[in-house]
Amino acid sequence: MKPIRPVLGTAALAALLTLTACFGPPSPAPSPSSPSASTTASSTPASSSPTASASTAASGSPAPSSSAPSSPAQTTPPAAPSQPTVAPAPPASSTPAAGGQLPEQTAPLTIYYIAIEDGGVSGPSVGCGDSAVATYTEPVTFRDQVGPSLTRLFANRSREVGQSGLVNVLYQSTLKYLGGSFDGTTITVYLSGSFFLGGVCDIPRAEAQINLTAIAAAGAKRAAVFVNGRPMADVLSLK
Repeated sequence: MKPIRPVLGTAALAALLTLTACFGPPSPAPSPSSPSASTTASSTPASSSPTASASTAASGSPAPSSSAPSSPAQTTPPAAPSQPTVAPAPPASSTPAAGGQLPEQTAPLTIYYIAIEDGGVSGPSVGCGDSAVATYTEPVTFRDQVGPSLTRLFANRSREVGQSGLVNVLYQSTLKYLGGSFDGTTITVYLSGSFFLGGVCDIPRAEAQINLTAIAAAGAKRAAVFVNGRPMADVLSLK
């Protein structure tokens, strides 16, 4: 009887221990935390390697960047364009009004005559309540339009201008065109000869015919006319 009790007690104790091992509380899982720590530990050297590569890239970037600016500075010389612009300047300054001929062109000439007592209806008001009226010739080939226009005006020896009702008060005058100059605003005209007019009212009419014809031919704003070296206004004031 005595040896059986300890065996039963030992078996019961063994069964109790096995039941306790199966149904006891689960052990905490430190193993997952330790691998993560190991992975972070292993990743930190990996993360330090990109920084090293980044620093290598940063250290490598100055070399190409320093070579890049130097090459454009050598390939874009500013002196090349400045030299061509300086070179054409002397020819431009050597071609003022000193002398080249104007291009040849063909166009009608504009010549002014007088509409007596028109009161400025048909053109600019001149004379004793008259009008200066522009008329146009057939196409004429010329280089300087002022000379041909005034020469045509002085060559007209008729007082009546066809059937137009216009009058040419210069038909008896003996005027000749000598030359002229144009400064972009004023056309200066030099004439020779004499005026033969019909009365006091013909003086402003004659001035208007000559001045307006010269202005239209040159595209000027005003005219300065000299007859035998004297201003036309002074010559006509003696009439």
